[in-house]
Amino acid sequence: MTTAAPASGGPLGICRDCLGDLDFRAKRCGHCGSPRLVRHRTLPALALAHIDCDAFYATVEKRDNPDIADRPVIIGGGKRGVVSAACYIARTYGVCSAMPMFKALALCPNATVIRPDMAKYVRVGREVRHAMQALTPLVEPLSIDEAFLDLSGTQRVHGMIPAKVLARFARDVEREIGITVSVGLSSNKFLAKIASDLDKPRGFAALDQDEAREMLADKPVGFIYGVGPATQEKLAQRGFRTIADLQRADENELMKQLSGEGRRLWQLARGIDDRRVVPDRGAKTISSETTFENDIRDFATLEKLLWRLSEKVSARLKTSDLSGCTITLKLKTADFRQRTRSQSIQTPTQLAAKIFAVSREMLAREIDGTAFRLMGTGVSALRPGTQANDADMLDRRSADAERAMDGLRKRFGNAAVIRGIAYEGPAKQADE
Repeated sequence: MTTAAPASGGPLGICRDCLGDLDFRAKRCGHCGSPRLVRHRTLPALALAHIDCDAFYATVEKRDNPDIADRPVIIGGGKRGVVSAACYIARTYGVCSAMPMFKALALCPNATVIRPDMAKYVRVGREVRHAMQALTPLVEPLSIDEAFLDLSGTQRVHGMIPAKVLARFARDVEREIGITVSVGLSSNKFLAKIASDLDKPRGFAALDQDEAREMLADKPVGFIYGVGPATQEKLAQRGFRTIADLQRADENELMKQLSGEGRRLWQLARGIDDRRVVPDRGAKTISSETTFENDIRDFATLEKLLWRLSEKVSARLKTSDLSGCTITLKLKTADFRQRTRSQSIQTPTQLAAKIFAVSREMLAREIDGTAFRLMGTGVSALRPGTQANDADMLDRRSADAERAMDGLRKRFGNAAVIRGIAYEGPAKQADE
């Protein structure tokens, strides 16, 4: 992104569309005429990237329904639910993730609201992940739609510098998968993550450590990852409100006041980050939860909703080829108090019936007349799906029947087979 004077050697500007080399001062590509350029004085040397899919859930829905391509779209549901994602058009109205749905619809009453389809988003996310892994084995997923990549040493393999490899990747994802991504390229994780946010959507920005200090100076300390409200308050009490305040501080003094955290903050304030890209970190928990339109205290009603949540978790585990050994039930009361209960099982599972059975036992113990506004279930202690061994946990015919139903749904849609317990859902709900 910078227009600082170029250093010598290597292409210092490239076209994101045709991948041609450019004069550093060019405003358009001399080969194809595109204005989508990347220019940076250290471009050939930068190899660590952060890739983030743009408004992922909403973009997938727009891809699948061109009629809403130019409309504001909110992924969420229910007056008491929250926004899971909002497209960039909806964001211009002030809508943002985690905002209560009633507030989002007050800001953007003409929005198209779509319930989340996590199984679909996981499938698309895996397509993007596989495309990343074709670039380098050093891919560290952060979530379903973003990851760090280290392309150091790949120039001989690809026959081009990492910047061109990433531009080609972004172009191919848009053409072949139908969604867009933004790319941040730098020398470390912290700056790559910052760079990917500089030019959204369909962005590509480069940032190096030399320019980071000046760029970071006027940002609040909360701009640094891991600095939440409590830490911000602690830092403010010590006179550190902006990153410039941290930059002026003595490293040893910060360490005296804040121990190891002081050294981390001192380094990040200067754009220093020595964390490596760690591949295959993967998800720690796969879960699904729902906020009810009206508070519910009846076990039979909650039981039916719990089955649907168990099916969603199971679908995500199967799509991700994962299984797990710990099942967790989450409940939130009408007065916003949270109850979390967990139970470990002997061997990993990915079956809805087992997730439901264990969750149902925990739910039954919580039925005491309390009204609940939210319920969720999830699976953690994750393993590869090949480790699932349901022979010891469920009747083999029951497991085979569930997998047969999965096959029918894959061919004919989710409504093709409905278990009896889920057939009559008495309460509307809003997926979070």
